[in-house]
Amino acid sequence: MKNYGFVKVAAAIPSLKVGDCGFNTEEIRKMIEKAAGQKVQMICFPELSITGYTCGDLFHQQILLREAEKSVSRLLEAARLLDTVYIVGVPVRHAGKLFNTAVVCQGGKILGISVKTHLPNYGEFYEKRWFMPASGLFNHSISYCGQSVPFGNDLLYRQEDVTFGVELCEDLWTPSPPSSGMATAGAHLLFNLSATNELIGKNDYLKSLIAQQSARCIAGYVYASAGWGESTTDVVFAGNGIICENGVLLAQSQRFLMEPQLVITEIDIDRLTADRQRISSFSPDNAGAYRTTSFVLPETTTEKLSRTVNPQPFVPSDGQYHIRCEEIFSIQSGGLAKRLSFSGIQNATLGISGGLDSTLALLACVHTFDKIHLPRRNITGITMPGYGTSTRTYNNALQLMQALGVTCKEINITAACDRHFKDIGHDPTLHDVTYENVQARERTQILMDMANRIHALVIGTGDLSELALGWATYNGDHMSMYGINSSIPKTLVRYLVRWYAETQADERSRTTLTDILNTPVSPELLPADPKGSIAQKTEDIIGPYELHDFFLYYHIRFGFAPGKILFLAQQAFAGKYSVKEIRHRMKIFYRRFFRQQFKRSCMPDGPKAGSVNLSPRGDWRMPSDAEVTLWLADLGYES
Repeated sequence: MKNYGFVKVAAAIPSLKVGDCGFNTEEIRKMIEKAAGQKVQMICFPELSITGYTCGDLFHQQILLREAEKSVSRLLEAARLLDTVYIVGVPVRHAGKLFNTAVVCQGGKILGISVKTHLPNYGEFYEKRWFMPASGLFNHSISYCGQSVPFGNDLLYRQEDVTFGVELCEDLWTPSPPSSGMATAGAHLLFNLSATNELIGKNDYLKSLIAQQSARCIAGYVYASAGWGESTTDVVFAGNGIICENGVLLAQSQRFLMEPQLVITEIDIDRLTADRQRISSFSPDNAGAYRTTSFVLPETTTEKLSRTVNPQPFVPSDGQYHIRCEEIFSIQSGGLAKRLSFSGIQNATLGISGGLDSTLALLACVHTFDKIHLPRRNITGITMPGYGTSTRTYNNALQLMQALGVTCKEINITAACDRHFKDIGHDPTLHDVTYENVQARERTQILMDMANRIHALVIGTGDLSELALGWATYNGDHMSMYGINSSIPKTLVRYLVRWYAETQADERSRTTLTDILNTPVSPELLPADPKGSIAQKTEDIIGPYELHDFFLYYHIRFGFAPGKILFLAQQAFAGKYSVKEIRHRMKIFYRRFFRQQFKRSCMPDGPKAGSVNLSPRGDWRMPSDAEVTLWLADLGYES
């Protein structure tokens, strides 16, 4: 079993007594042992957690400072057999001055002491009364707890694949947080020991601040702030444990809880590394500004994640559903409007099958024409029934076009296909790839020629999932003059049509759209059954689109190896698909993805809506004859 690039981290909020180093150290020790028992590899405690943050002028008391150092020694001894990295807040004396620090330890060794850079000196916080800032502390080392220890704000802690840095409280709130420099120098993980008091509305701002810093740094950010037990003379501390990864909140503590808390989750280092590889600003240019201390990341295996893996990564969350859907329609409309404006064309034509993809394309066209004040009748929808057209999709195609007020045409392709079969010498009772593709290419020919006749653009209806799998007829439905759905995966197509039905459509359109949403996905290229129903169902052939979209997202967006994607899929689809089923569908995905690249190499223009796109002009440049061997071997298959 592997860890799949995950590092298990924790933000700890211990019970505390102000000035009682012995009590505080024992609480910290118990939490380190508890975290180690849960396979946590790194744990962060609040600012000045050994003494308490609210000691005030007690920080000038020699006995408190001596006891703080002794407490760290006791902690080192108690944890010497553990391999979890733990970071505790301690006031440390050096050269006759006092510093607010984070002591970074592993087992019985101090790896380094990171010093707070920015000290607050406003409101109820007057740290400059007691502490000195870290300015000028470069290449310093001190003797602490009988060890020679790197000391300053120029420290990074590095293992072969993982680097982390530490800042303290106020550092995060400044215009240029130290963590920004640490991240560009290579830190994947950032820890913040804090003591942030509560004010009305401050918590939302804090979470936003942490999320934004993790996004700006493309890093995991672990924030542990003081809680129960700190003095409430003037302020209250709620115990904020917050963990974010590249702008996403992964886990948080329960505020105002009067007992210790461990906030645990995993940070995906592979994911962060993949994003940084694509961004030139993450270069090692400023790495020389930091000293590096080596550590050994505790070995662990990852069998089940604490964090949630979304089974539909392309689909917006419930809280963003309406905003995201409206935004996607606006992107599609913006792309099409520009193409119409540039070409001087005021008409569009597209094939309407009664399926999801052509429905979305038609809705996007209607949205565009309304926006640029062109009459909907300038959109010509053509339904082209053939051998496999079901009564249900045929009726839905007609009803939708009529309800939306576009120009509706019907051209039956069976006679033309019969003649073509005769011309090329194909037996029409042989339902092979020729039988299917003749129909697709006949429909495309009709659309292209009709577009010439009425001076229109042919709008493509194929989606991102079909492009990934090559589930399109080359120079058939594969081709258009503008592929408006080309960056929309099948799982998202369904949500967009549902959103339109719920929020934009009139009653007549809504009824038809609802039935389209409930219709099985099919190219309808094989004869319908005796009852006129769909006989050819795409997902029965290649597998569920939600699986293929999941594979596609992690394959393109992060470049993950198949083994890791399989692991993530197991987490996301637990109880729905077996490991055997997922692995089998992954084999289909990779084989089709590699073998069908030639179709993507000459795909039409189309607007990019999300972070994953397969346009050969920018997002995905892959040779058409690349081998799939390595990817299948990672799953245990031969190519």
